[in-house]
Amino acid sequence: MNPDSNSEISALQRQVFSLLVALLIVSGTLTTYLYRQASLTSKDLEAIKPQAQQIIGVYNQNQKLMMDFVSQLAAYGQTHPDFRPVLAKYGIGAPVAVAPKK
Repeated sequence: MNPDSNSEISALQRQVFSLLVALLIVSGTLTTYLYRQASLTSKDLEAIKPQAQQIIGVYNQNQKLMMDFVSQLAAYGQTHPDFRPVLAKYGIGAPVAVAPKK
């Protein structure tokens, strides 16, 4: 081997080592960032969960009223043919039967 190829090999070794160090730093930084984001998201989720439970509870309480209203709209559409296109637009057909609660 001539001296030029030895210097080229050592330059390539230094470059590969530098790239590995840079890759290690970038991957460590990315891992730290993603861990921090996951922990913050987890804390945000825990803070929002009671509010979401409250909204879901109100929705469940009002669901029967909403279904009754849709049934009344469908019944109105049965007796008033001019209103049927409006019901068809929103996918409301025949009166909706509400299943009895057990």
